Amino acid sequence: MNLTEQDIHHFQEQGYLIIPDFFSQREVKAMQTELDRLFRDGLLRNVATDGDGQTHSTTQFNFQICPIYHKSHFFRAMPFDPKIINVVTQLIGDRIIEHLDQIFLKPAHTGSPTNWHQDNAYFKITDPLRGTAMWTAIHDATVANGTLRVIPGSHREQYEHCRDPHSDHHIRCYPPEERAVSLELPAGGVAFFCYGTAHATGHNSTDKPRAGLAIHFLHTDYAEPNLVEENRTTRPYLTGVEATGGLKEYGVKIEGTWDQEVGRVLAEAV
Repeated sequence: MNLTEQDIHHFQEQGYLIIPDFFSQREVKAMQTELDRLFRDGLLRNVATDGDGQTHSTTQFNFQICPIYHKSHFFRAMPFDPKIINVVTQLIGDRIIEHLDQIFLKPAHTGSPTNWHQDNAYFKITDPLRGTAMWTAIHDATVANGTLRVIPGSHREQYEHCRDPHSDHHIRCYPPEERAVSLELPAGGVAFFCYGTAHATGHNSTDKPRAGLAIHFLHTDYAEPNLVEENRTTRPYLTGVEATGGLKEYGVKIEGTWDQEVGRVLAEAV
């Protein structure tokens, strides 16, 4: 999956890039199946609060699992998918690690938003274009069910962040929302946005749940000790001389197993 010069220019200038048909329907079905298992097993928790940053809401829900790798061999294998590595290295450079992985699930009618923020307010790398999130629509993502929104060009700006009173751990900012773009994507579509791009998701007011998977990738030149723990057990090298296909970090070879994991999840669901 080779990007065009226009694609790369759009990412660098606007701070994001969408690829609507990134994953196959087979892969999407496996993602949905594995997410259903994680939810049934009680591995996602509601991070929405009643406005005090502490009291978990009983009427609004924003279910999160972070990290995912230690709860799902399926999602652990996903960052090693060659098509993902190919696109990410074209966007941020040829030596990368997986930095973070998480899923947010918004249930029908009561799914609450994730407010505006820039990832670099957490990570603070010197060049926000050297890190990118890959946001995957596990279900069709629309304005009505709270799809991802971004502020084009905001990676060249820094907004003041404060504690988000509607989450038990997030921070938020207040960017110029009149510039916001809603990224509607079919299930399996992805949006890449760099660490400086202000983004948010909205309420789910529909009668079906909607989930988004966010995997963050970082160029190894910016993987400083305060960003990546010494043993790197949760942040594997994906390319470069340090990369071992996951063997060093996980004790088993993960590279090359994505399609097998897709097949396994689908077979076990039958």
